[in-house]
Amino acid sequence: VWVHVPQRGEKAELRAMAQRNAQEETERATTVEERTAYTLELLGKMLNLPEPPKRMESFDISNTGKSDIVASMVVYSGTRPLKSAYRRFRIQSLEGHPDDYASMQEVLRRRLQRAADGDEKFLPLPDVFLIDGGETHARAAQTVAWEFGVDVPIFGMVKDDRHRTRALVTPEGREIGIVTQQAVFSLIGQIQEETHRFAITYHHESHSKSATRSALDGIPGVGEKRRAELRKHFGTIKAIREADVEALAAVVPRAAARAVWEHFHPKNENV
Repeated sequence: VWVHVPQRGEKAELRAMAQRNAQEETERATTVEERTAYTLELLGKMLNLPEPPKRMESFDISNTGKSDIVASMVVYSGTRPLKSAYRRFRIQSLEGHPDDYASMQEVLRRRLQRAADGDEKFLPLPDVFLIDGGETHARAAQTVAWEFGVDVPIFGMVKDDRHRTRALVTPEGREIGIVTQQAVFSLIGQIQEETHRFAITYHHESHSKSATRSALDGIPGVGEKRRAELRKHFGTIKAIREADVEALAAVVPRAAARAVWEHFHPKNENV
């Protein structure tokens, strides 16, 4: 076997360029890996964990008033979001009675129950639970963890007056400052913002659907299936309200179309 190693000319330049590219890529990858390892190792030490966390789960509650209470579960593998493992919850036990602490307990209880049942979508358990909120939120979550005999460390994510993450807090109230550790500060802030974003997105979707359902509720001959067909075709309640009977009848039977039109035009009996 003969290996030709060009020493000059165009082929030598290509060889040198390939070497430089390979070296730069290796250095770049090593730098990222080292940065990730450093951040997780530092976080593990700050939280007094036996080893750097490989998987972290973060939870947040979103609601407006007494309705549409939802929660988000965001998962990080190392320092990267694992979006395939994200989960969303609609709070079931507190309709009309918002309570962030009880909501957080319900979410964590349902999450741990799914794991106890062997649901692979909720396995494995994380190395750390991060709860949006302070000491009381963390303590409420820990109570649920104890119910299941789960010994995963739990920390609340505390914000300052400008709604920026400033510290982590244990269920016992011990604060762990992170502001001076830029790598950890950036990671926890990113996790908290992502968890909040995911919760808010779900809340907006849920609230929009609830508003649409309520506007179409009680129309004779228009059940859930026909409401869904109208929502899909017209997109908004405004468009449904402004549609005439002929346009509505292109989506649902004429009798239902007339009922929808009369629902939004109660003073007009003739088309």
